[in-house]
Amino acid sequence: MMPLEMTVQSPSRLGLDLVAVDQGAPLELNLRLESVSEGVLVTGTVAAPTSGECARCLQPITGEVEIDLTELFAYPDSTTDETTDADEVARVTCEGNAEAVDLEQPIVDAAGLALPLSPVCSSDCAGLCQHCGIPLAGAEPGHHHEQIDPRWAKLAELREQSADELREQSADGLREQTGDES
Repeated sequence: MMPLEMTVQSPSRLGLDLVAVDQGAPLELNLRLESVSEGVLVTGTVAAPTSGECARCLQPITGEVEIDLTELFAYPDSTTDETTDADEVARVTCEGNAEAVDLEQPIVDAAGLALPLSPVCSSDCAGLCQHCGIPLAGAEPGHHHEQIDPRWAKLAELREQSADELREQSADGLREQTGDES
């Protein structure tokens, strides 16, 4: 068994569209590497800062993610190596006289599963106004827009047009009664 505690830089952006660990961000590895009959078992945690945007209001957000990692790296010519496809289990590689494990892909996979699909800045985030797009958290109380159901929009136009015509007719009638033809 060999403990491994170190901080490394993220080799690439790890995560999803709305939230991720940025490239170059510090990854704090707190791992344990154990030799087992079929290979090397890596267990532990990886912690890193995250950044992204709220899925509701699109404001920038930051946070932390802690990833639990458990991964078996099969020895060459082990039963696990011989009975699994190349993409099913990671492999121990030989570099010169030393054996190595590549933790990048297991960390990338675990980060994708640990991060939320729809991150929010707060659990009660109201999001954006669907009509004008301003964040509702910063809008005045009671912010709303008068909306006419599209099925009734033409009728509303006719009503407004009729009201304007009635006002004109009333004004014309009043002029006739008073004798004012200006």
